[in-house]
Amino acid sequence: MQIVLDEVVSRHPDENIVMVLDGAGWHKAKDFRLAENLRLLFLPPYSPELNPQEHIWDELREKKFHNHVFKSLDALEEHLATGLRELEEYPARVKSISGWDWIITALSNAK
Repeated sequence: MQIVLDEVVSRHPDENIVMVLDGAGWHKAKDFRLAENLRLLFLPPYSPELNPQEHIWDELREKKFHNHVFKSLDALEEHLATGLRELEEYPARVKSISGWDWIITALSNAK
């Protein structure tokens, strides 16, 4: 998890980042080294409908994986990476999918 946190911060060093996390055990480590521009926001238990990642995944599944068959796991992973890179290039699209008021408020409070 620390590798993921470090990667996100390295890609967005000048932005305030609020990462919304569920209650998975690896999300709750006590020894994370958090950058100043990164805040972790934990969802209540059993609330997948509040998880913006679920909506991002729905978008990827609908736009990138509909009716696709992959010859290998590597091919699937490359296709996923391409879809994620495309989303990263269009932050307004990501915001339209997952930029709910409570997340925007958390961003505002993170400054």
